[in-house]
This record gives sequence, structure tokens and C-alpha cells, in this order.
Amino acid sequence: MSVAEIGCSYAIMILHDDGIPITAEKIATLVKAANVPCESYWPSLFAKLAEKKSIEDLILNAGAGGGGAAVAVAAPAAGGAAPAAAAPAAEEKKEEPKEESDDDMGFSLFD
Repeated sequence: MSVAEIGCSYAIMILHDDGIPITAEKIATLVKAANVPCESYWPSLFAKLAEKKSIEDLILNAGAGGGGAAVAVAAPAAGGAAPAAAAPAAEEKKEEPKEESDDDMGFSLFD
């Protein structure tokens, strides 16, 4: 992944986090403000990606790889009675501490 691609990725996350519509112009503005060398076509490609995909889903699934994360399924033993299936453990939801946003700190990139 090139520096330009990483810069555009961060720009999309910044715009998404601030609730600002993601456009090629805004991505280019952020990349330029960060002094990231970027070819002119990268912001428009990333803006098109943002139109077609949910940025939140992309962020949440960033660590989910392709074929390595297969779910194992237990097969019943051959011959004899199969033991009763154990009930899946319920996951407890943990309350995460609220993070401060830029608005709480009194500044924003696009004020």
C-alpha cells in the first residue's frame, strides 16, 4: 500500500468520523493539508469506494481476512450416540468508555 493510499484512507476515516460527506475534493484537501504526496486519481477512486461501500462496515471488518478465519464445525462421532450439543456461550456486552470528539475539545478540521 502506497503513502497516497494510506493518506486517502485516513482522510476518508476523518471525514466519516466528523459526519462530513466524502467527496474527492475533500479527500484531496485533507491529503494536501497533511503534505502527503498523492497522484490526482487516488482521491476520486476512494470517493467512489465511499459511495458504494459503508465506511463503518469497512472499518469494523478491516481485520477480518479472507480464507484464514474459517469457522470450525464439529461433526458427530461415527457409531454410537452423539453427545448433546453444548449451548453457545452468550457474549457479554461491555460498556466502552465514551471517547471525546473534536467538538468536545473545541476544534474541528472543517470549521
